[in-house]
Amino acid sequence: MSSTTFTALACPLDGEPLRQGDGAWRCAAGHGFDIARQGYVNLLPVQHKRSRDPGDSKAMVAARRRFLEAGHYRPIAEAVARAVLAQVPAGASLSCLDAGCGEGYYLRELAQAAGDERTLALLGVDISKWAVLAAAKQQQAATWVVGTNAHLPVQDHSLDVVLCLFGFPVYPEFARVLKPGGVLLRVDAGPDHLRELREIIYPSLKPPRADDDTPPPGFAPLARETLRDTIELDGAEPIADLLAMTPHLHRAKAEGRERAAALASLTVTLDVRLTQWVYQPVG
Repeated sequence: MSSTTFTALACPLDGEPLRQGDGAWRCAAGHGFDIARQGYVNLLPVQHKRSRDPGDSKAMVAARRRFLEAGHYRPIAEAVARAVLAQVPAGASLSCLDAGCGEGYYLRELAQAAGDERTLALLGVDISKWAVLAAAKQQQAATWVVGTNAHLPVQDHSLDVVLCLFGFPVYPEFARVLKPGGVLLRVDAGPDHLRELREIIYPSLKPPRADDDTPPPGFAPLARETLRDTIELDGAEPIADLLAMTPHLHRAKAEGRERAAALASLTVTLDVRLTQWVYQPVG
């Protein structure tokens, strides 16, 4: 991958542009944020935290890393990379944010798929310091930031693509940071996603919610794709890791978790929706 550093960060305290130098990012007002030795920067001020240690725990991040690095979700990563790179002709450049990047798997897969014909400026933001730490240790070609989607530390209209993958979209913020004509790509679970696991851990499954294709304010529909596949999980560890990296770990009761822990193998359905919207500001 041909890469360039993403530099359009904004101060989380006053919104002013940040400039990098002497091991820190600083704004004109003098607010400074040190770059950790692993290469990431924490731009999550205490007033934007809902707890002392928000986001995924260290154990959840480790489980997600093991599961994803084993390639179980590679079909999803490949579909995301195809959708993003379709926006970039050979020889062009693109700035891309993964909003809720976790331990950086999807940006790493995107960078690998890009090859040397495109220049990418990659930014990963997550509220979990453990996730960002893991991402920074594995991929030096991106800018990694501890931050929140509710107050993205990114300058206005500086991004070509925003990814929100199984995450929590904040559409006004996504619209603010996207360039006119920029693309928002969401990946969400379909009605059959991980059905076999859910049937084991819950007494019954809730009816699936109806799809809502209505674009958020300021966005227009661009593309929609459904991806279905199956994965084979052999052994207790990948099953435990899958459960640990999903909200189902805390939603399921103890007896449901125990049934999952007793499994030696499991075939699971992947069912995801990839939705793309283009940002079209009014006026």
